[in-house]
Amino acid sequence: MTYLLKPQLHHPQLAANSLGFTRRDYEGSVSTLCAGCGHDSVSAAIIQAVFELELPPHRIAKLSGIGCSSKTPDYFLGNSHGFNTVHGRMPSVLTGANLANKDLVYLGVSGDGDSASIGFGQFAHSIRRGVNMTYIVENNGVYGLTKGQFSATSDRGSKSKKGVVNHDEGIDLVSMALQLGATFVARSFSGDKAQLTPLIKAALQHKGAAFIDCISPCIQFNNHNGSTKSFDYVREHNEAVNTIDLMVERDPIHIDYEPGSTKTVTQHDGSVISLHKLAKHYDPSDRVAAMSFLQARRALGEIVTGLLFVDPAAEDLHASLGTVDTPLNELSGAQLTPGAAALNALNATLR
Repeated sequence: MTYLLKPQLHHPQLAANSLGFTRRDYEGSVSTLCAGCGHDSVSAAIIQAVFELELPPHRIAKLSGIGCSSKTPDYFLGNSHGFNTVHGRMPSVLTGANLANKDLVYLGVSGDGDSASIGFGQFAHSIRRGVNMTYIVENNGVYGLTKGQFSATSDRGSKSKKGVVNHDEGIDLVSMALQLGATFVARSFSGDKAQLTPLIKAALQHKGAAFIDCISPCIQFNNHNGSTKSFDYVREHNEAVNTIDLMVERDPIHIDYEPGSTKTVTQHDGSVISLHKLAKHYDPSDRVAAMSFLQARRALGEIVTGLLFVDPAAEDLHASLGTVDTPLNELSGAQLTPGAAALNALNATLR
């Protein structure tokens, strides 16, 4: 597969931040996702957030796992550090990188399949340890790379493109993050850039485990059972010599609604989700109240968006481990390996 790079020439009148970077300087390669994919809207929000925060690209480390969402770091922050791990293992690699060099800004991008299934344990431990990171899950409720099976976040009673009903209870990653001790928890919708961008900005500036669950619709599987124009119907009634998928171009979904209100959004496949934006008087400093509010709204079939919980006095993993101020990757060999005497003294305390 060929990946196209964006032209390096910029319009001379593009607005620049105080570092001299334009928004284009925070972009990456051309996206290869389906046209209209919600993940591209998340990438655009990340680009806008770091541009407005005036972060130097070389001070940012972006990490991902496997899946459509985990491809997106190639589409933003092309001049930043990047590492694409194996399926579900992004949190542990990010933790190791953070321990080695705490001076970088860490951004983990994952999906519901990557974090809520094979990487569920990795997600849980990175959150409970308070790793200083911004952890974004682009949540579409399906395995987009393997024909749209239910993911672990699919709601009970939801139907697949073939009309199959999901009988398993869905995992709510926001509730899990709250229970595990995340000190910044939010949810947003990929089509609501006005809400998502400032949430990402706040998460990037937060010290500790900042988690954002972003509902990001998958447009590839919008064809439904019974349609004579669906991929499956045509294949069943055609003696094809090969199998070809057509990705129909769709327009991105954008919404704008007031805090404290509920908005129903019709997705590309005709299904409807109900989003509830937190009111301005909502108190995000009470973890237990946040969990209760989340469950009460979930019982009404609503997806709560906004900043659900934040602890402004949170500490990160380095504080709990008592590491030195100097990043470990800048210490000398003698400092990192103090010798047998120091090791013996340490072992003696454990006997």
